[in-house]
Amino acid sequence: MKQLKNMIAVAAVGMMLTGCGIYNKYEQKVETPADAFGASQDLKVANSETTIAQTSWREFFTDPMLQQLIEQALANNTDLNSARLAVEKSEASLKAARLAYLPALYFSPSGTIASFDGGKASKTYDIPLQLSMDIDVFGSITNKKRAAKAVMLQAKMREEAVRANLVSTTAQQYFLLQVLDRQLEILTQTDELWNASLETEKSLWENGKAYSTAVNQMEASYLSVKTQIVDTRRHIRAVENAICQLLAITPQHINRQKWGSSPLHHAEAHGDEVERMFDTKFLRIGVPATMLEMRPDIRMANHAMEEAFYNTQAARSAFFPSITLNGSAGWTNSAGGLIVNPGKILLSAVAQLTQPIFARGRLIANKKIAVLTEEDLQKKYVQTVINAGNQVNEAMADCMAAREKHQYYTRQVEVLNEAYKGTHELMDNGKANYLEVLKAQESLLDAQLAQAMNMYDAADAVIGLYIALGGGSK
Repeated sequence: MKQLKNMIAVAAVGMMLTGCGIYNKYEQKVETPADAFGASQDLKVANSETTIAQTSWREFFTDPMLQQLIEQALANNTDLNSARLAVEKSEASLKAARLAYLPALYFSPSGTIASFDGGKASKTYDIPLQLSMDIDVFGSITNKKRAAKAVMLQAKMREEAVRANLVSTTAQQYFLLQVLDRQLEILTQTDELWNASLETEKSLWENGKAYSTAVNQMEASYLSVKTQIVDTRRHIRAVENAICQLLAITPQHINRQKWGSSPLHHAEAHGDEVERMFDTKFLRIGVPATMLEMRPDIRMANHAMEEAFYNTQAARSAFFPSITLNGSAGWTNSAGGLIVNPGKILLSAVAQLTQPIFARGRLIANKKIAVLTEEDLQKKYVQTVINAGNQVNEAMADCMAAREKHQYYTRQVEVLNEAYKGTHELMDNGKANYLEVLKAQESLLDAQLAQAMNMYDAADAVIGLYIALGGGSK
């Protein structure tokens, strides 16, 4: 009969647990947009089962100097090191949550000297080992342990996100340095050409074949190039300092190769590096489901929902009884009202059950807060997916725009270069005035600088797409 009662009790508890679901494991059931990347035809064509995000950053960025910078940044960057420490702290919390199943053991000796009405002092002592253990019948410890694991996973995803951002920022700054070097080279060449034009105009003025206003205009235009050279050098110094901050080192020169010395990511391609960078057939963006598996922020949002789920379970568990076992074993010379020497062994065991009846609304409030937090994080998860898809769409649009502009800039530089040479020859022969030459010179310079910056925009867009798809974290 006693065994039957025990079985009935166990079955009743099991039904209770199943009904409230406090032992259920987390499953991601939030529906996300099916067309996370948007309805762009270009994106549909580019979709595939593979994605550039599956390429490690060492394969994606093939420039050895850039690889060295990224390695140094990953080793020294303060934000990344803080993220690593956060992971270690969350792992310590998870370890403590796992050990909560085990009993706590304490050594707590005590002694007393007492005298009544001036009589002889009596000395008593206790030298026990005390044990306390919580019995996880209603899932409180289990849910807290699972929530702690979800917190640890969030910390790991946050570390991956910081790493990916650090990789992309370092690469973007490096490519910006290369493009600024290219612009400085263009300006330096222009400086030499315009100086020659100025000298020609001065010679014509000295021979009475040009006005002084032409010389002044030429010199003013020439000096504007000089100021642009100074600004570009200052910009280069600023970018170098920004990279040094990422690397956690003092300001110094950053070694780099020339623009186009190493392919960005698609080493299997052939031909001119600039053309390869703009060839979108190498931009394999993959399907949205793959992106959900790759992006750290989406996985972090998922683990945040997991943590909230287990916090809700723990809040429900708080309505059920808590069972605690306490025991002690040791020596004492105080046996009830008797004092005996030497001491004797004392053993004790106590089982305690605590059932909340009225907690001034605290348990109900905690449960409601947990449920609302879970609902809020579910909505934020959907928004995170939407934001991710938007980033992919924007990055791909930037890639396509840079590719389309590249051919226009290339042709524009070609025709303006021809126009500049032709106008200069006409001026030398007295068939064109200085204003036409100035306009041709300035238009050519603007087009060359814009073409160089568009190259950077293309590289930046490809890097942005790589990161938006979840690349750079490995």
